[in-house]
Amino acid sequence: MSIASDYTGYKGLPELVGLHKMEEAINKGLTVNKSVNRLKRFHWTAKRLSLILISRITSMPVYELKMAFSMHAHLLAEHVEPFFNRVREMREPPYGMDEAPHATLGVLLDEIQNAPTTEALVIGIYQYVIPSLINGIEKHIADNNKLFDHPTYRICKLALSDIKEIEDYGQTVIKSLISQDDLTEYHSWMCYLETSLNSIGGLDGTHPVSEFKPDGSFWNEAYVFDFIPQRDERFVDGFNMRVNAEAFLLDRDIEALPKTLMLYFKRMREINVPEMMASIVHETEGKPWEYYREMIRQIWDEARHAMMGEVGFASLGIDWKKIPMDVTWCHILNTELSNEERHSILFYIEQGLMPAKTGKKYEWEVAVATTNRLTELIQDYDWADEVLHARIGRDWIVPQLGGQEKALEHGNKAWDKALSNRYDQFELEGRTKHRNWWPEIYTEACEHWGTEPDAVILNFDISYRESRPDQQKV
Repeated sequence: MSIASDYTGYKGLPELVGLHKMEEAINKGLTVNKSVNRLKRFHWTAKRLSLILISRITSMPVYELKMAFSMHAHLLAEHVEPFFNRVREMREPPYGMDEAPHATLGVLLDEIQNAPTTEALVIGIYQYVIPSLINGIEKHIADNNKLFDHPTYRICKLALSDIKEIEDYGQTVIKSLISQDDLTEYHSWMCYLETSLNSIGGLDGTHPVSEFKPDGSFWNEAYVFDFIPQRDERFVDGFNMRVNAEAFLLDRDIEALPKTLMLYFKRMREINVPEMMASIVHETEGKPWEYYREMIRQIWDEARHAMMGEVGFASLGIDWKKIPMDVTWCHILNTELSNEERHSILFYIEQGLMPAKTGKKYEWEVAVATTNRLTELIQDYDWADEVLHARIGRDWIVPQLGGQEKALEHGNKAWDKALSNRYDQFELEGRTKHRNWWPEIYTEACEHWGTEPDAVILNFDISYRESRPDQQKV
């Protein structure tokens, strides 16, 4: 028996800090060049796929997928820079890493970007790219020497944990949404995806390669972003602006408990923000990756806020589908305002949430006063997130607009432009009758709380016709 095979540490301590048995460390490992080549593919796939997911949030009608795309884009975006930095550490100048490391891999992702239906998109992402990325990372961990190339091992291990979480959800999506008819309809396209991956030696490039000139069905023209937010059939009366939640919350004469409903409504209504911010990220080119990573993080935070509201309504036994989760904010900003105007409004709103007497601290105090732990938790984390979001705006849009004062002025004017005469316009266009949904939902909540509806609160009827959410006159 060789020394290596029965090698042990002092008094039985694991040799090589537990990364390898000695014999394994002697025989295992990739060259720096081979490791770098694989990392470049992982980097490009994570980067492109995160941006693809962002670009499809606005037009994705299925609420659960809209939320999932926000999360999955964030998880992937967090690993782009670690892959990039590790390549740069291994004697490899980071030139050309803003391009696909293999032309066919680039075309493959372009093909998925342009998938014409939810079903095709889901198949491409969750049945092909994510599993292939996982297989590549797992093989890299298995092939490499964890001691010699420990920084790469750690980066891959952390990425693998997040991407497996994406795969778990993705497999459920496939089972839930993809029918046998869908598999039949997209059979030739699935063959194309598989052939593309096989031709480049798998996503990691470690398998035999073959000659293949991709001529996919969807990628031949540049992707066209759909600025009009789409929602599934559960969302009703999307242009309803009848109930001014902020006016209700800021009324000091109203007790805290009924304000719970408006807090939950405001949270779930934040579905607008990922739908709008996706357009900013998609249209903005040439920024450092830190910009995209932080903006994608905020998109995920805003999606989380929407789901916090969903959780809140479920805790009260209230069917949120009865409430018009209006789409007006995103729709107007996306279809009528410039990228810069959209971002300046977002910053203006985030900064407006910082004052203690009217902003997030006040909402948290209202939540505490309800004595409902769930409401307090929701507002506690919502407040923490918004402080971060205000900082993101200061870092990126404020310098672009020439300083904080100019950015706020720009955002204020753009918001006025967005909301001017909208209430009457939407009604005249037949998009809504601005039904007052508040009495019904408040009555249901009172039944849950075991209290009688207060007549004054029941008759609350302040709309957004003449004032913005910050109570400024339109």
